[in-house]
Amino acid sequence: MTDDDRVYFRQMLSGRDFAADDQMAAQMVNFAYAIGDRATGECVLVDPAWSVSDLLDTVAADGMRVVGVLGTHYHADHIGGSLMGHNVEGVASLLEHLDCPVHVQAAEVPWVERTAGLTAAQLVAHDPGDIVTVGEIDITLVHTPGHTPGSQCFLVDGRLVAGDTLFLDGCGRTDLPGSDHAQMGHSLRRLREIPDDVVLYPGHRYSFASCATMGSVKQTNFVFAQLD
Repeated sequence: MTDDDRVYFRQMLSGRDFAADDQMAAQMVNFAYAIGDRATGECVLVDPAWSVSDLLDTVAADGMRVVGVLGTHYHADHIGGSLMGHNVEGVASLLEHLDCPVHVQAAEVPWVERTAGLTAAQLVAHDPGDIVTVGEIDITLVHTPGHTPGSQCFLVDGRLVAGDTLFLDGCGRTDLPGSDHAQMGHSLRRLREIPDDVVLYPGHRYSFASCATMGSVKQTNFVFAQLD
């Protein structure tokens, strides 16, 4: 097995690939991701929400076993909790199925506790630049505050999983609790330095395409044109 064949990466869309019977999930068009090592059969779930059992069944059908969670940020449509009166299943439910670490940026810990109903003891708090290793696959945690204090992206094998920091068109909102417009600007400038051939995978399907190269996004996404 070559190194390229070894990386397991799966993008899953809410309302279609999982939580297919949930109208709210379909409206929110969240992406969840599975990243892992095919050689060891281990993977992590990125932002498992809406239907934990569907996500677990999907990766199990691929012969993979979930050994951890990566949370991009605290919002309920990504990690579970209350969303406009709708109870979103998330990480708390996942931990009822299996015992695994939940990796978040340190600045996001109190927000995740409040939203997802988790305790600090259930979370692994990370510093910017930390690496989470699954099997022998390294995932670099990129702290990108702005949408929330501890928003983070994940760099792995030529891919950038960006949560709600950066979409193919636009970026995350900065008018919500914990958001900061100036910090978002700094984070976007940092992401502008990501090599053009890296493929961006966003937290929502707000565009027709589900992913695009950073080179393309830099040329077409208006948020980069607004940066000084």
